[in-house]
Amino acid sequence: MPPSGEIVELTEDLSASPYYNHDMAPVGAAGRKWGLRDMAALWISMAACITTYTLASSLIAGGMNWWQAILTIFLANVIVLIPMVLNAHAGTRYGIPFPVYCRASFGIRGANVPALLRALVACGWFGIQTWIGGSAIYTIGNIYNPEWGSLPKLAIGINLPQLLCFLFFWSINIFVIYLGIDSIRILLNFKAPLLIGLGLLLLGWAYSAANGFGPILSQPSEFDVEREKAGQFWKFFFPALTANVGYWATLSLNIPDFSRYARSQRDQALGQALGLPATMALYAFIGVAVTSATLIIYGKEIWDPVQLLTKFQNPIVLVGAMFALCLATLATNIAANVVSPANDFAHLFPKRISFRTGGLITGLIGILMQPWKLYNDPTGYIFTWLIAYSALLGAVGGILIADYFVIRKKQLDLAGLYRREGPYWYREGFNRIAMLALIAGIAPCVPGFLVTIKLVELPGFWKELYHYAWFISFGVAFGVYVVLMRAKRSAP
Repeated sequence: MPPSGEIVELTEDLSASPYYNHDMAPVGAAGRKWGLRDMAALWISMAACITTYTLASSLIAGGMNWWQAILTIFLANVIVLIPMVLNAHAGTRYGIPFPVYCRASFGIRGANVPALLRALVACGWFGIQTWIGGSAIYTIGNIYNPEWGSLPKLAIGINLPQLLCFLFFWSINIFVIYLGIDSIRILLNFKAPLLIGLGLLLLGWAYSAANGFGPILSQPSEFDVEREKAGQFWKFFFPALTANVGYWATLSLNIPDFSRYARSQRDQALGQALGLPATMALYAFIGVAVTSATLIIYGKEIWDPVQLLTKFQNPIVLVGAMFALCLATLATNIAANVVSPANDFAHLFPKRISFRTGGLITGLIGILMQPWKLYNDPTGYIFTWLIAYSALLGAVGGILIADYFVIRKKQLDLAGLYRREGPYWYREGFNRIAMLALIAGIAPCVPGFLVTIKLVELPGFWKELYHYAWFISFGVAFGVYVVLMRAKRSAP
């Protein structure tokens, strides 16, 4: 049995297995090209994006002041970093992607359940990010073609130029997918300093135009000054914290899709720790500070950086900034919202669906979800979308970590993950204990979700419980899985 930190390589030819293909295969030593810098750049690139910039807006709109919002975001990302690093361990040690990692706990066929849960969430995020990139292109075009804004909307809720810009940016995303994983790594390394630099330039402009940070950051918390919100800070804080944990709950599961390319456990763990919490807090601060400055400069708050950049009259500055935003959104979208679902869809039929085909499926579903409707509703975006899927993914995360660290002590049969006759076939390819633990983890959150979307009326307890969805589903699923698996192993 090799030491827990040592990289394990596949020594058998499993190409004949129906549960094996090139994209699902473990990454060997020659494919381990991601060092500490690459892992840090991964997170700097993904965290420095438009949705991070605007994330704090929902917290401030809910009553927080700037430092309460930033602290909430930072704390949430420190929390989600823990399952992120833990789940990344298996990817680095065995070189396996997320759906194959799920086979150990859910079964070789059962792994499709968490994989598809993760994939469908990613399709929604893919659509949102593609809509943001398309909106930047539309905004540039609208400056030179003002008549665009007066065109009638189509039945889907946007006008024709908006749809065409969305589809154009969508096609660029699909093209990068077809170039493969190495092109994504290069894109991330290029994008990371670019968007950080753009954000700092915006911050510098805001500081100068608004005469310093004093006026920018002087707004008090509404929980302190508004009578109807007095004493309600903690009631708002915990669902806000859960929503922000949910923001990266997706990547906390499928991080093996990236850590499988890492050279060592040190590279993946330290790279993620350096790249995620600080970048999220910094970019959220830039969003808060710049937006607060727009109230002083223009007399109204402009949360959308795309709309803010249209205020600059210099065409070189405008086009350059919009290009940077499009490139940044592209890199974030591909890394965060395509790599995993492409692998997840490929996992359904390894011999028929490749990584590229899985990426195309992701893109098509992203269109069908009409992301412009999802993104343009801030309340639904944060308190329904983020919290709801955090309940699903929290339960999956609890099972994966319980299985890998508590039950198996970080030891997997690598070849067995691809063989029907291996130890992870369970009953007909499904581990019923994992399925039961998944249902048990999600169940306490369902009543609160139904109340939130106004389908039923229930006592307030259920909605309050729903505000802690990720924590509850993670803890319940973790506990149920450990108890039942240990009972099964100790049974005669």
